[in-house]
Amino acid sequence: MKTFRYLPGVTTLNLDINACVGCGICAQVCPHQVLEIVEKKAAIVDIDGCMECGACANNCPVEAITVEPGVGCASYIIQSWIKGKEAASCGPSCC
Repeated sequence: MKTFRYLPGVTTLNLDINACVGCGICAQVCPHQVLEIVEKKAAIVDIDGCMECGACANNCPVEAITVEPGVGCASYIIQSWIKGKEAASCGPSCC
């Protein structure tokens, strides 16, 4: 999903590698393949692809992942798929 980006370097996705047990659920549920299992632990491999949907954090059994939905504006990304980039917006009126 490297073609879907909003603003680089703004996502709040965070991974506590020490808490990770390597179950792989985060990589399975991530719609943009932001996470992968590398050497038996989760790894963020495409942080700017994160749309902050929270699927990884909500499914992590040990709470090793945190993300604050909104900064990367998942709404803008979804709107751009549906309406096109010209009609999409990310502001108080979109969410």
